[in-house]
Amino acid sequence: QVQLVESGGGLVQAGGSLRLSCAASGTFVGINAMGWYRQAPGKQRELVAVITVGGITDYADSVKGRFTISRDNAKNTVYLQMNSLKPEDTAVYYCNANVRASIIYRYTNYWGQGTQVTVSS
Repeated sequence: QVQLVESGGGLVQAGGSLRLSCAASGTFVGINAMGWYRQAPGKQRELVAVITVGGITDYADSVKGRFTISRDNAKNTVYLQMNSLKPEDTAVYYCNANVRASIIYRYTNYWGQGTQVTVSS
């Protein structure tokens, strides 16, 4: 019923920028917090950034000052602007959203399929 469709991944050189987008579609009645996670080969999936309904944001220490998370409620979309990219940022990036699909259900986490970000040195 609920799908998160990601776009914007790709290959960039160190110091470059990318902007990731994630749009929620399907049948739902509400979206709370939205965020981005990433997982590099051989590493655990980690939180990159999160944004609440009220617009409060939080970031992993490794990306503070370089990444910016934002959302557009009219489009049900969350963005991640990534600047000054480093090779260590290379990972699959996953969109996450806390969604209420129906008035008879509680809010539940949904995940996007992931988009590859590769930063070359």
